[in-house]
Amino acid sequence: MHEAIPRIHGARRLGALATLLIAAGCAASGMAAASSPSGTTSSGIGLPVPAQTSAWRVTTLEHVDLWLHGFALLTSDTGRVPFFARGYKQQVTALKRQRNLFTQLDANQHDLSARFATNPGLANAQFVAMYFPSFQEIVNATDLFIRSSGNPRAASDPQMQQEIALLAGIFPTPADRNWLRLFVQSLQDESTRFYHGYWTNEQQARGAAYAAFREAWMSRYYQKFSRFLNNTQQSSGQLALSLPLGGEGRTINDGKQYNMIAVDYPTTVDAAPEALYGFVHEAVAKLVEESIRDNTSPAEQRSGTTLGYSGNGAVRAGALLLQRVAPEEVQGYMRFYLRTLGTTSPQGDPTAAFAAAFPIPAAILTAVSRQIDVVLGGI
Repeated sequence: MHEAIPRIHGARRLGALATLLIAAGCAASGMAAASSPSGTTSSGIGLPVPAQTSAWRVTTLEHVDLWLHGFALLTSDTGRVPFFARGYKQQVTALKRQRNLFTQLDANQHDLSARFATNPGLANAQFVAMYFPSFQEIVNATDLFIRSSGNPRAASDPQMQQEIALLAGIFPTPADRNWLRLFVQSLQDESTRFYHGYWTNEQQARGAAYAAFREAWMSRYYQKFSRFLNNTQQSSGQLALSLPLGGEGRTINDGKQYNMIAVDYPTTVDAAPEALYGFVHEAVAKLVEESIRDNTSPAEQRSGTTLGYSGNGAVRAGALLLQRVAPEEVQGYMRFYLRTLGTTSPQGDPTAAFAAAFPIPAAILTAVSRQIDVVLGGI
């Protein structure tokens, strides 16, 4: 899932937020940098700076996971490919009950969840944490945003103005600002009383899977996909393994400036390729959107008919890309996305079941296939 304004089911490119970040100059302004397992650093209002800009780096980001965790508990997951890992909400809720934990996020759940019915565009706030280097930076920016009533001119410091403008693009009304205040406050308590310990324990439990995927990425996967990534202006960035996510990742695109893709965090070494599947699914999404626009009518686009094409199209396009550069992973990819639907994969070749589960008009699929060939051909 790419950052989109105002609908997360619609355009999958980075929009107004990218403009704000570019205007900020991507410069550090005295904020503390945050380190990650991959040796990257973060500065400014949200563009992490890779230690090596020529490649994607695998990492984990607690504050991104905490933020998405909050959304997973507050929202109804109605996506065909679920927005979060299947069963995540139920598993975490059951664990908190076993420990007899009741946090402010639980206490405020009804009020926080109700706002999504009034303002569906609030779902785009899922991407906010990906622009900040730590949760404390989000807390600081939120406090500044609330005190300024969402007006960037209320701050004299250019960096602060950019932070306010960033949040004002997603939380434009007083009610939205109040929602953000309550959500951040609730997440602070959730982190202290539950999530930090849970996240730390999961890092240890999944450490072998993390190491296996990171080694495979560095030794095999990146080399296979580097041409595609370079030719789609996704040559560098952070690939974050995220606990709340499943087959539907989260992406921010800033072309040659910076990119981040958050994907499913595998639980075992055998499942390590799942992180690759999520990455591929996200990396091809821009090509899918271009093919949809070129092969559908304005009436179809206005009516919302193309929304289903985007989701299924990204899944199908991921398989097409894998067929070109890593054919040994295609069947695993297909089985993974069939599992995200809650269905059982066939014993033999899953191709037919995969195509039936994720239908897409032939013209769009052909266009995507041609686009991939052009990209890999370097034209």
